[in-house]
Amino acid sequence: MYTDEEGEIAVRAARAVIEAFVRREPLPEINFPPSFDKPAGAFTTINTYPGAMLRGCIGYPGPYFPLKEAIVRSAREATRDPRFYPLGEEELDRVVIEVSILTPPRLIEVKNPKEYLGKIKIGRDGLIIQKGAYRGLLLPQVPVDERWDVETFLNYTCIKAGLPEGCWKDKKTMVFAFTGEVFEEESPRGNVVRKRL
Repeated sequence: MYTDEEGEIAVRAARAVIEAFVRREPLPEINFPPSFDKPAGAFTTINTYPGAMLRGCIGYPGPYFPLKEAIVRSAREATRDPRFYPLGEEELDRVVIEVSILTPPRLIEVKNPKEYLGKIKIGRDGLIIQKGAYRGLLLPQVPVDERWDVETFLNYTCIKAGLPEGCWKDKKTMVFAFTGEVFEEESPRGNVVRKRL
């Protein structure tokens, strides 16, 4: 869907927003290509460098905003991920930025929950699990990085939703899949590459 050049624009934009927000400076003028006017889901992830520990990850799973707005919003909010203390200016040289551009989530329809194991593909799909007011999301790169199989991926998405492990086996639980293109810095402010899942 998106070229490597567009991926680089997305990551550079997210980095610029993060640095301006953390330094309490005005947001820079960013020249997005016309393709970024189309609504799309996006997540910005901040990882420590070189340790590759999660430092913040916030985003929008659905096409609620134009892509350029989803990137700006998710980048700003990732610096204040409630799971962590706010990102500090002294950390900016020790983190790398990753942007995931997502397809709209689609409900995986099954007659028996065991069918999920054959319909979900590691390295292609991200998951959303929803039951009642509970909802949790894991991006496509998570099970790859963690070396999970499909069942483990489903279980951890249940946990992310605040539900018990194995909740995906309940017929009242809805499982959605989406795909994503992931672009990341190789080093702080360094080359931007497409992450192969």
